[in-house]
Amino acid sequence: MVIFCRMFFCLFTILVLLPSASHADWINLSGAENARNIAEIYVETDRVRIQLEVFVDDLMIFEELIPEGFFSKPIPGRPILAKRQQIFAERVLQIVTDQGEKLPVNFALVEQRIRVERPSPFAGKLSPFTRQIIPGPPVDKRVLYAELIYPFEGKPKSLTFIPPLDERGLSKAPIGFICSHQAVTVVDFRILSQGSTLHLDWNDPWYSEFDKKPLRRKIGTGMRTFLYIEPFEVRNEILVRVKDMMNWIDFDLRGNETIEADEFNRVREQIGRFFMQRENVLIDGQRLKPILDRTAFVESSLQRSRFIETPEPVPLNSAMVGVIVTYLTDGIPQEVTTTWELFSERMQTVTARMTDPAGPFPYDLTPDNNVLKWKNYLKTYTIPTVQKINVSDQHRGVPLPLGSLVCIVLLLPVSWSVLRRRKHGESVKPLFGMIGLLLIGALVLFPVFQVPVGGSARASQFSTEDGHVVLDSLMKNVYRAFDFRDEEDVYDKLAICVSGELLAELYLQQRRSLVVEQAGGAQAKVKEVAIEEVKVSKSTAQDGALDLRAQWTALGQVGHWGHVHSRQNRYDAIVTIKPRDGAWKVIDLELIEEKRLF
Repeated sequence: MVIFCRMFFCLFTILVLLPSASHADWINLSGAENARNIAEIYVETDRVRIQLEVFVDDLMIFEELIPEGFFSKPIPGRPILAKRQQIFAERVLQIVTDQGEKLPVNFALVEQRIRVERPSPFAGKLSPFTRQIIPGPPVDKRVLYAELIYPFEGKPKSLTFIPPLDERGLSKAPIGFICSHQAVTVVDFRILSQGSTLHLDWNDPWYSEFDKKPLRRKIGTGMRTFLYIEPFEVRNEILVRVKDMMNWIDFDLRGNETIEADEFNRVREQIGRFFMQRENVLIDGQRLKPILDRTAFVESSLQRSRFIETPEPVPLNSAMVGVIVTYLTDGIPQEVTTTWELFSERMQTVTARMTDPAGPFPYDLTPDNNVLKWKNYLKTYTIPTVQKINVSDQHRGVPLPLGSLVCIVLLLPVSWSVLRRRKHGESVKPLFGMIGLLLIGALVLFPVFQVPVGGSARASQFSTEDGHVVLDSLMKNVYRAFDFRDEEDVYDKLAICVSGELLAELYLQQRRSLVVEQAGGAQAKVKEVAIEEVKVSKSTAQDGALDLRAQWTALGQVGHWGHVHSRQNRYDAIVTIKPRDGAWKVIDLELIEEKRLF
């Protein structure tokens, strides 16, 4: 057996590694998505389908999977396919029903592949829960991919999944697994270390769950509500499962399994009207005018959340609709409350979260505790503002040492007095003392009392450090202007730091550059600006202006349904600035390169 596994390994070494990357919003700290072996388990109406990736070094544990065609010649004594499938189902990767029946297996597909890259942003870092290093994926990406079919009859009450075990009852190989029941995810990535039993709810698979608490779904309940408190805006986002909403709304669907494409818009509009009629958010004790920002079907999974833009058939068991209601405020409120009244026999807990500039605050609502209340405890928080960047005196033009000039001017009459006294034979000693004092004063006052004249900044007066400070302030002003929702407000704030000719162009360019597709095209709010490099030179196109050749990054974030979507761009540009009405303004911007980092 060792010989043929070595032969297979030699064949495997010819595979070309083609790494891929993906991004996700949900963050897994278990490291299970990086286990050497991965099993994606799908419980369907009449079978269990498993997509298995076997790490190349663990082939001997799953040796029954390796097809005969992978070897250059037959292996003496190796069982035929039917026997290998029987051994695999009874001893290797077992699935047992609540009646004790071991399901048979069919090897539907077995082939060489490269491991699927799964999101793991914290790999290699210390887990705050286990205090252990979160493992990364194997360096060797080669796997044996197998699609396994375990058929069954009827509707078993439970299925137990058992990995390959040693004589001590421990797993022979680490297997990271994820599991769904009829398109509803019931567990995120976890380690299948021993037998794990999945209890099946065939009426509503949303309520199927594993017996072990660590294997319960972590993405929230079928109804969720989120309060976002931001400068100038409060957002109430509600995410509900269509099937749960049937307790209050008659959707009149044609089928029991799918929301058809022609029912798509009608269903989401019904849910939007339902929540607008029951809107009850209080901001500082008042009911502000609600704005129905959006009502859309949302794919909310462990890997991502996204708006489904185009009508399409949606599985009823997992169909989610999101409703976004916005309230415009002056600054940050002191208190926000909302009351949740939708509970049912099965829906006794509603996942909630309040998010303010300090971070998220998770909460669970129940029939006895159904008020979500946020209070302003932001003692040191300052609302970002857009302010003029005043031109300092040394940058207003040619510096004139006024104090020294006054001393020199006073020297003229004193010197005239010296000449006149000598001519008449009078003593000049007192005047020499005065001349000395004026000369000393001219030297001492030269760097102190300087008044700029001419009104134009010069590159020779403007250091790299000055350019860094001014550009940092101007860019933060530009990005802060987009924190306002009303277009007129954005223009008014931009006008403080951008010249009129550039306003429209910059407005449109910024709107495009920080759109987050996963958040349904929402505009990310910039949380961090970092100036990396600045070179200052005299502008060749604008008299009295300076060209700042600069590189900087802007990190934008937008939150939806408890996920935080981020986007970071790096810019390389020539920013032309000029003093206007005593303040620096951007009068031109030549974008050389814009690169999306993530």
